[in-house]
Parts: sequence; C-alpha cells; structure tokens
Amino acid sequence: MAQNIRKADNLLRRVPKDGEIVLPLEGQRNILITSALPYCNNVPHLGNIIGSTLSADVFSRGLQTLYICGTDEYGTATETQALKEGVTPKELCDKYHALHRATYEWFEIGFDYFSRTSTEKHTEICQEVYMNLENNDLLITKNDLQVYCEGCSKFLADRFVEGICPNCGYNDARGDQCDKCSKTFDATELIKPRCLVDPNHHVSTRLSSHKYLRLDVIQPRTEEWIKKSWAAGKWSPNSVINADGEIIDSRIKSGLKPTPITRDLTWGVPVPPSVQESDPSLKGKVLYVWFDACLGYPSITANYTPEWRQWWFNPENVQLYQFMGKDNVYFHTVYFPSYQMGDGRPWTKLHHVSTTEFLNYEGGKFSKSRNLGVFGPAAKETGVPASVWRYYLLATRPETADSMFSWTEFIAANNNVLLNNFGNFVNRALKFVEAKFEGVIPDSKDPEGPLPLDDLDSDFVHEVNTLLTTFIESMDAVKLRTGLQTVMLLSARGNLYLQQAGLGNSLLAENPERCAQVISRAINLIYLLSAAVYPFMPSVSESILTQLNAPARLIAGEISNDILAGHKIGKPEHLFKKIDEKGAEGWKKRFGTNEPLPSSEPLKSKKAAKREATATSAAAVTEEAKPKSPEELVAAERVKAQGDIVRKLKAEKASAEDVKEAVALLNKLKIEAKVLEGST
Repeated sequence: MAQNIRKADNLLRRVPKDGEIVLPLEGQRNILITSALPYCNNVPHLGNIIGSTLSADVFSRGLQTLYICGTDEYGTATETQALKEGVTPKELCDKYHALHRATYEWFEIGFDYFSRTSTEKHTEICQEVYMNLENNDLLITKNDLQVYCEGCSKFLADRFVEGICPNCGYNDARGDQCDKCSKTFDATELIKPRCLVDPNHHVSTRLSSHKYLRLDVIQPRTEEWIKKSWAAGKWSPNSVINADGEIIDSRIKSGLKPTPITRDLTWGVPVPPSVQESDPSLKGKVLYVWFDACLGYPSITANYTPEWRQWWFNPENVQLYQFMGKDNVYFHTVYFPSYQMGDGRPWTKLHHVSTTEFLNYEGGKFSKSRNLGVFGPAAKETGVPASVWRYYLLATRPETADSMFSWTEFIAANNNVLLNNFGNFVNRALKFVEAKFEGVIPDSKDPEGPLPLDDLDSDFVHEVNTLLTTFIESMDAVKLRTGLQTVMLLSARGNLYLQQAGLGNSLLAENPERCAQVISRAINLIYLLSAAVYPFMPSVSESILTQLNAPARLIAGEISNDILAGHKIGKPEHLFKKIDEKGAEGWKKRFGTNEPLPSSEPLKSKKAAKREATATSAAAVTEEAKPKSPEELVAAERVKAQGDIVRKLKAEKASAEDVKEAVALLNKLKIEAKVLEGST
C-alpha cells in the first residue's frame, strides 16, 4: 500500500534490530533503568507488577534506555520455601524464574534483558565489591549471639527460626519480623524460639563471627549524596527523604550502625575464598541477601554485555532510574549507594527513584493463602487482553497513596474509557476514510509540518499542543498516571473535534474541502496518539500503526501534518471489545473478594432520610433528563481523580512546585470538562 509520510528529522522512532546490544551514546541522554528484583520464592501479584516492573517498562519506551531486571534468588526466603516444597533451592528458583518470565511476557513488559542472580558473573562482582570494602577498611569482624539448632547442628538464619513475638505476643513470629504487628527485631529476641525444620529440636544461642559493613563511617558521604541526588533527580517523596528535602529515615537520624553482610546459610554468594582461608570463623558463610541483591543490577547487565562497565562506571553520561515499592526504598537510597561509595570506584549511582504505595485488592490485601487476588499469569485466564490490564493498573497506579483494584472499575475502564473514548475516536476517523475516500487520505490543503492556528481550528490545535506539552513534561518527571490521563484527554479532544466539526455525510456533500481538512487533521492526531499510547499499551500502538499503514513515530510537542494526502491506510478494526458487566461476579468468585465492612454511619431521623431521598430522586431525574456522554464521564472522572491528588499533596505538605503543578493540571481538566459539557 502506498505510504506518504512527511520526511523530517526526529519524526520516526528508531526500532532496534533483534539481538542489538544497547550501549550509551556520547552526546545523548542515556538512561539505565532497573525495577526491584522480584524474589524467586513466589509469583508476583498485580501490586508487585505495577509497583516496579510495569512502571519501569512504561518509562523505558521511546528513550535511549537500557532496562534490565531478573529474579533475586539467594537468601533465607528461598531456602525456607524450598524446604516447604520439598525441593532444592536451585530447583525452586528454576521453577519461579520461569513463572516470573512468563508473567512479564504476557503483560508485554519489554526488558532489554531479564536474568537472575544465581550466575557466576554475579558471584564474581559481589566478591569483588566485598574485597574492595575490605581493602578500604570498611569491614569489621564481630562476634554476636546467634540462634543455634542442636538438632540441625547449625546456626539458624532469621527465617529458619520462629517463636513468640517479644512485642505483641504473636506465636508464629519470624526471626526477623512479626507478621502481625510488623515489628522488626533480632532472632535472639524471640520468646521460646523453635527451629523451622523441626520444632522439636532444641534451640539455644551461641557466638558466631560475621563481617559488618561500617555504615557509620560512610554516613557523612551518604547523607551529602542523598541530598544532591534528590535535588538533581527530583525523587518522588519517600520514607528516606521527604518533599522538602529533609532526611526523615529514623536509622539515619539516630546514626547508622555497622550492619552484618554475612549469613550462616548455604544458598548464597560465598564469602570470597581467600577470606575464608585467612579467617576460619567465616568458613562456609555467604553474603547477606540485600548486599548481593542490589549488585544483581550490574551483574545482570554484565551477563547482557561484556561492555557492562559503560553503563555502571559512567556517571557523567548515564542516569540511573530505579523503580520499586515503598518497602524497598532504604536499600536503594541508603544501603546500596553507601557501599558503592565505599567500594571506591566511580559507580553510576541513583539519579531518580520512583516509588509507589500499595495496590490493594477488592477492599483488602492480596493473599495467596486465602486465594485473594490475581497472581502470576492468571490474568490471561480472564480473556481480557494485556493492554486493558496495563491500562487499568497504570490508571490506578498508587503514586501518592494506596489504591484499590476493583473488578467493577476494571470493566468500566475498558467500556467507558478505552472503548467509548479512545477506541471510538480512532475507529470513527479511520472508518470514515475507508468508506468515503476509499482508504486514501484526501488533500487538506495544509502545508507539511505543524498545523496553523487558523480561524476554524485554532482552539483545537492550541488545546492539543497544550496537552502534548503536559504529556511530555509528565513523562519526563515520571508522573506516569498523569501522562496516561493526558493520552485519554487527547483522544477525548479528538472526539469533540469531530463532533464540533460535524464530520459526516452532510459535511462531505456541502463542504468537501472542509471535510478533507477535518479528517486529515484527525488522522494526524491519531498518528500522534500511536506514539503517546505506546509506553502504556504497546500492542494498541502497533494496531493503530497497522491500521494507519504508517511507521512508528516519536511523540512531538505539537500536532503536525505528517500523514500526507494520497497516503493509503490499512484496514480499520476495533481496538477494544466491550466486557459484560456481569463478568465481575464471575471473576470475584474465581479470584476471591473481601467482604465489605458493615456501615458505621449513624442512623438518620425519618425527616432527614426523607429529605435525602427527595434530593437523591431529584438528582436522578436531572441526570436522566440530560445523560452524560462517555467523553463527559471520562472528563468528570479525571477531574475527581486529580482533585484527590491535589488534596493529598496539600495534606502531606508537599513542595510548592508539586502542588502548583497538580493544581494547574486540575484547572486544565476542569476547562476540558466544561468544553465537553458545553458541546452537548
């Protein structure tokens, strides 16, 4: 089919060839992206996916980036799960690594490389850092009491010992934390400790030698670095440093202390052989899982390319963006950077940290044991495409507060937003070209390049360009939810444009020149939408490009005449399908649901109840008299969501800049909503 695409620099997106190794380029912005390495002792649920891997994937698309991830395979969590399943740690990791990989592939998460920490290269890099810390006098040996099992004849690492919580009295507290009250403590503090392997074994305490990292010595450098990186990288507010740049982590405020980096385990990175030979007390010990886990990022990169140092020892030309849930912040903003500095080499350190709160499920929490929530690749069992899942998870991304997964809202998002708004605009315009112009773009008389602010469409062009600027700024600042909202506003503006212009048979018959102009401009907005939606729903972007018969393009700050007259489009097809609202009940039965709490509202008097019923009835009549269009519903929902964000930021005393930005977007959304209301 004949293509006629404007030829211009920075218009088309370069698509890497299969097997091409991505390396940083001189003179360009090079971004190294990681998402928190998932533990290899279970399958991820939807909250895990939106908290790290999916969010990082969205940010990675369309930029000069390297996105790496993999399974975190060592430590007590793996050993204890292997014990429960009756397999070796290696067999367990092989099983869950495959499950993780299958899950992420189905969700269309496009890592440049996905690997694991149980590799020779990982051991090599971890031991090298250990030796550098040793040579820089930042490791000390300490003898401390550890829980010891007489029956197993070995020391018990934290998760191999259970007992009564010293804080709340819970009987099944782990050796590192109580699941009931969340209090953390040392295993030796447990009351009546017992061995996880056999509760009948006699448990005592004995002295054990371990290596400790002198975080107290590194702390001044760590604090100075945190403040500089926070300002330069515009970190999202987190548990270590708040929106005003004040360090609030209690461990830093009370003074960091030497922390053990070795463990009495068998499944892990061994303490370097030369150290074990010179110090018999360290024989058979392994490195602490968080020490080796953070080094999984460079080791996975090293397995990807022998030129990995171009990414990890290149702070002048590479920016490191890391994505994670709020519970992993300390280890990436304090612990990892501290031993990077202690290592002494010029590491590429964190530039921007993007954190999320928790995504909960149907009024409660995800729970594998209680069959509550969607885990692993089970999402595909619903028959709903991955694109819809990606959209809903990103639209409810818990950026500033915990959010809730709801099957009812999930269906509404597909039917009201994706199908009636986004999909309707794309399909309506393409179908019109196919039906009225035999699939060929008519001559709009517009010159190539940016559309002019003419008398007929100046508002349309100006508002689209404003929204494009908002989109670009939001994505650059890693405000992904705002970016996605802006994509939907762009499509809503497209729907409104077709409605206001009166696209249809009458316009074609009475003013064919204007009709050609309107459809051409709409098609070029769809071409821009293919780029804007690409980070969020890559398959939808690909489908749009196929229907347009156009090459992948980059996002731009203004709408242009890029698909030119004479261009032949492909076959129009629906991007989304309606989901039966009754499906929610079936999915709740399949994936579980939390029972709603009983109402705690006080009883109303009969008069008050009658007044409320009358008001509700009147409101219902008003709504029936003037039903809202899908576009109006979308706009109203965006105003409400943004209003919640503004109130949340003000309550948390966020920075003036963040509040100002949020209020500006709220005002813009209100204007869009009013425009839509006025058009019906």
